[in-house]
Amino acid sequence: MIYRRKTYMIQPEKLDEFNEFFHTYLYPNQLKHGAKLVGRWVNENKNEITATWQYESLDHYEEIEKQIRKSTLHQKAKERREELGNLYLRSSQDFLASTAEPHSYHPPKHIVSAATIILNEEKEILLIKGPRRGWEFPGGQVEEGESLPDAAIREAKEESGADIEIVKFCGVFQNVKASISNTLFLAKYIGGELTTSSESLEVGFFPIEKALEMVKWKNFRQRMEYCLNEEHHPFYVAFNQ
Repeated sequence: MIYRRKTYMIQPEKLDEFNEFFHTYLYPNQLKHGAKLVGRWVNENKNEITATWQYESLDHYEEIEKQIRKSTLHQKAKERREELGNLYLRSSQDFLASTAEPHSYHPPKHIVSAATIILNEEKEILLIKGPRRGWEFPGGQVEEGESLPDAAIREAKEESGADIEIVKFCGVFQNVKASISNTLFLAKYIGGELTTSSESLEVGFFPIEKALEMVKWKNFRQRMEYCLNEEHHPFYVAFNQ
């Protein structure tokens, strides 16, 4: 693991505006693309804010930043900064390594994600082609205060443009080593124009057998097969990757 320490020098009267900007744009975009926020602090004079982020490696950080720069939320953040003017005076960052690895000084943190196997009336599966994992089904991290089905519906809309209706909870695939629990649902396509995004280079419906052949990333094909076979429901699969 590596840690990025980002420090902002601000005018004290800008603290509320900066906090709103951080929680509206910076924080959700980092989380969506795989970063973890360790903590965020302000000094006694309220003119210096420090945020510390966690990544798997420097390459992981660089890949996340690359995806963020392509995202719609990043463009909205740039527009908002122009509206706000001088939101901060200057910023700096450096990278740190923990002295405790593989041990930890803080309580364990876990990521919960929600994904859907989406079928249309022709019983075709909706797939998106991501920039890193290739063809896969829509899904992503559950946000704070969000239910699992709501997260699955939101991720499908953001990544493919599809409006869906959850049909059934199927089960959980837990990556024990990475502390990630992926909840899986069956859903039906009810509308919405299919469209690409920063997370989906291509989007489309495919016959089930062809879709299974297209999905190559790790155990994602197995997840699809389990969702499509009701004899497995509900399932719990633990693995280490």
